[in-house]
Amino acid sequence: MPVELPRERFWNLPNSVTMLRIGVVPVLLFLPMSTSLTGSRYMAWAFIAAAVTDILDGWLARRAGGKDITRIGKLLDPLADKLIVSTALIMLLAIGRIPVWASGMVVVIVGRELAVTGLRGIASSQGQVVAATGPGKLKTIAQTVATAALLFHYETVGLPAHDIGMTLLAIATVLTLWSGYLYFADYFGWNRRD
Repeated sequence: MPVELPRERFWNLPNSVTMLRIGVVPVLLFLPMSTSLTGSRYMAWAFIAAAVTDILDGWLARRAGGKDITRIGKLLDPLADKLIVSTALIMLLAIGRIPVWASGMVVVIVGRELAVTGLRGIASSQGQVVAATGPGKLKTIAQTVATAALLFHYETVGLPAHDIGMTLLAIATVLTLWSGYLYFADYFGWNRRD
């Protein structure tokens, strides 16, 4: 017989911030119509705001002894991150800011996010938690900065945003593969010596 979990309040402050972050996804879909310098800056700043508020919703949920941590929040927070980054990367590929030769990097990043999300779901159903690792956190930073730079595209504060973005995207891809391997190796015990 399944265990009935207590009802949770969906619309608390952290979950509301997460839903606002998810609201950036439809904005990013307008990227093909916003490729000018001004439009690019708008898209980049919307993406950066969503990335920065990721820190805010986590802090809001954990304050006061974690009273606002919910099961749905645990699902939506990482889902929001993956939706925002994946949407931005796919749209950047669609408008040619990520060249076709680099499409494999986008496939690796999006594929890894789906695979790790699935792994976390399986682990969660078994009562296990697959926590973020150091390389996973580095991957997130590299992906976020790379994506923001590619959204800026044009020279920004005197720096070649597009070139920086492509370089960081390559680094993020390597970190994506590495951290993805570590998650699976930990779950399946590949690194254990019995």
